[in-house]
Amino acid sequence: MKQKKTHTLGFQITVLFTGMVALFLVAILLVNQFFLEDYYIAQKKSVLKSSFEKLEGLQDGDDIPYSWMKDSSEKNLSWVVLNPQGSIVGGMGDSDTLASRLFGYLYGIGEEKVRTKVMDETDDYVIQKVQDKYMGMDYVEIWGELNNSNYCIIRTPLESIRESVDISKGFYLYAGVTVLAFSCLIIILLTRRITRPISKLTELSQRMTDLDFNVKYESKAGNEIDVLGENFNEMSRKLQYTISELQEANGQLQKDIEEKIRIDEQRKEFLNNVSHELKTPIALVQGYAEGLKENISDDAESREFYCDVIIDEAAKMNKLVRNLLNLNQLESGMDSVTMEEFDLVEMIQGVLQASDILVQQKEAQVIFRHKEPVMVWADEFKTEEVITNYFTNALNHLDEHKTVEIRILQRDEKTVRVTVFNTGKAIPEEDLDQIWNKFYKVDKARTREYGGSGIGLSIVKAIMESFGQQCGVENYENGVKFWFELEKR
Repeated sequence: MKQKKTHTLGFQITVLFTGMVALFLVAILLVNQFFLEDYYIAQKKSVLKSSFEKLEGLQDGDDIPYSWMKDSSEKNLSWVVLNPQGSIVGGMGDSDTLASRLFGYLYGIGEEKVRTKVMDETDDYVIQKVQDKYMGMDYVEIWGELNNSNYCIIRTPLESIRESVDISKGFYLYAGVTVLAFSCLIIILLTRRITRPISKLTELSQRMTDLDFNVKYESKAGNEIDVLGENFNEMSRKLQYTISELQEANGQLQKDIEEKIRIDEQRKEFLNNVSHELKTPIALVQGYAEGLKENISDDAESREFYCDVIIDEAAKMNKLVRNLLNLNQLESGMDSVTMEEFDLVEMIQGVLQASDILVQQKEAQVIFRHKEPVMVWADEFKTEEVITNYFTNALNHLDEHKTVEIRILQRDEKTVRVTVFNTGKAIPEEDLDQIWNKFYKVDKARTREYGGSGIGLSIVKAIMESFGQQCGVENYENGVKFWFELEKR
């Protein structure tokens, strides 16, 4: 769609007021052109009538007052007064010509030399516009009989009136152009002053459209525009706050969605892993149980072997289920933690004694030199489970050197670190952060060999999080070291 062309408010106001000034000036020029002359003539008629009435007020033998003579001169009046015998009683200007003209009006002589247009007529006087062919001029004049039986004619030339009109027209034209120019300049300056705050509001609204709410209205117009600007500022503040809340809510919703997706993926992965871990022992139990039922082997030794396999695989499934339940309770916070003080050295020694048969089977060398008690604050049962997991894991990943070393290190005044090191193959760097996840196995074949399920380290991490402590793993050239920290008492 084609965008409609628009102009700024300042441009529109300037054009509007400049047009109005120009229109007024044109109207004045038109009035001056068509009505000024008639207005002047009307004024002269009034002056002629007033002068005639003043002459009527004079009595026989009275002298013409000097003031009236001066007034007549200032108003460019020519006049003459004749007595009934035709003699000149008084006058100003070309008295003989005026007397001749008055005599002609009284007796109708010489009418072919003048063209008259009566403008006003009474019993006492006639006011008329005259084109005098003999003089070659136009006049406005009044003539008639005075109260004392004298006759009078008063005239004023129209040429002076027209000259004044022409001068007035020229003056108005030049003055109008000058006034128009100055008016345009003043209008532009005033318009800029008026529209500057509005332009600020326009810019503010545009930036708000672009979701930029940092701009504020700061101009001071001293009128309702300031109120509008403050309303814009308040609206900008509220919109910014609302959008911030919406963005925060949207971010939280996005996180919730991602968390839900992650949980769904974990649930699917968990089901797949559990199904995979249980599939093999269930198949073995089912197969050997069917063999027993169908008496595939009659000798007692074979039947005993079948029963041992079934018992061993059932124990593996039982251990897996117990570990899963334990991990679920830890991760959900349902498993209560009993914090107490106990001797960490004594606990490690107990774990080593309990694992002596496994150590002998692995032909491993276990190093633990601590003899003095180290008192710590934790859940004794869960701490034992962590140490057991670490130690069993170390025995299952030994190399030909077959060395496991357990140490207790003083981290600071309040923390001790327990490390379990075993000689063997290092964990790939890309797997270091993954080994704490449920069912994650670096070497699946080896894990299957010793019956691991990939849950032990997940349980360790969950236990340490319930303590509010740290755990981790480090690679060395000749092996791997797992560690965890406890609060010292």
